[in-house]
Amino acid sequence: MNLDVRGTVIEWRGPSPFHFLPIVGDDADAIASVAADVTYGWGMVPVAATIGSTRFRTSLWPKDGGYLLPLKDAVRRSESIQPGIAIVAVIELDPG
Repeated sequence: MNLDVRGTVIEWRGPSPFHFLPIVGDDADAIASVAADVTYGWGMVPVAATIGSTRFRTSLWPKDGGYLLPLKDAVRRSESIQPGIAIVAVIELDPG
């Protein structure tokens, strides 16, 4: 399953800062419909994601009925991503 996800980057400031693209609404529902088939535990969903010309692997974090796509520092640097900006990510659910 591939999805074009659009949203605004958020920052979570915990012991170390994390940056995420929230996935909500119909996109989150589509992921939830297949999550049980691809999760490796705790609801984490492995994906390959592409933002701009940068492709990376990570796992979606389930959160409040949606998902969070973690944005690695290398991805944010290469695509000039900052909190509060709108971006598009192509998400490919990765069953293995």
